[in-house]
Amino acid sequence: MSSSGTRVLHRHLHHLPPTAVGAEGMWIHDSDGRRYLDASGGAAVSCLGHAHPDVLAAMHRQIDQLAYAHTSFFTTEVAEELARQLVATGPAGTSHVYFVSGGSEAVEAALKMARQYFPEIGQPQRTHFIARKQSYHGNTLGALAVGGNAWRREPFAPLLMPVTHVSACYRTASSATTRPTSSTACGWRASWKPKSRFSAPTR
Repeated sequence: MSSSGTRVLHRHLHHLPPTAVGAEGMWIHDSDGRRYLDASGGAAVSCLGHAHPDVLAAMHRQIDQLAYAHTSFFTTEVAEELARQLVATGPAGTSHVYFVSGGSEAVEAALKMARQYFPEIGQPQRTHFIARKQSYHGNTLGALAVGGNAWRREPFAPLLMPVTHVSACYRTASSATTRPTSSTACGWRASWKPKSRFSAPTR
């Protein structure tokens, strides 16, 4: 099929990507019989590989029992069990889990929760987010706003909330045991957390 024959709006408009027909482990197979090494888990979001029998079996068991129940009206035991496990193995202080459908939605929810926290405690003036330059957080407007790729942001700049982007504070071998302390140089306060993608609103 040529690029003019598809009705899918692909990411690249001038050529049609290969048609994937199967996958196993770290390999994806296309309709022409070629094999591709999926060395990064797609968009670097999965470490489970393709078609793992334990994963497929768990998916089939759940689909056979219940495929979907709207979270506005129901909970499920599998959701409750997963939440308990995530809280038990997560960072200290984690008490609850909010499930979403993907990374962009997770970033949007985090931005909204961070914003809502400050009006709730009587500090509605705190609205500003700080994020890293060259970062990517997702495909939605809020995620694009905190994303640090200027060329991605430029066409949509009038629609985006203002965000301060700072250089990433990477540690070198000589400073591997030293935490950054300068909020000016590194964009973090003293409560620096190495896994944080962006800070809560500050001002």
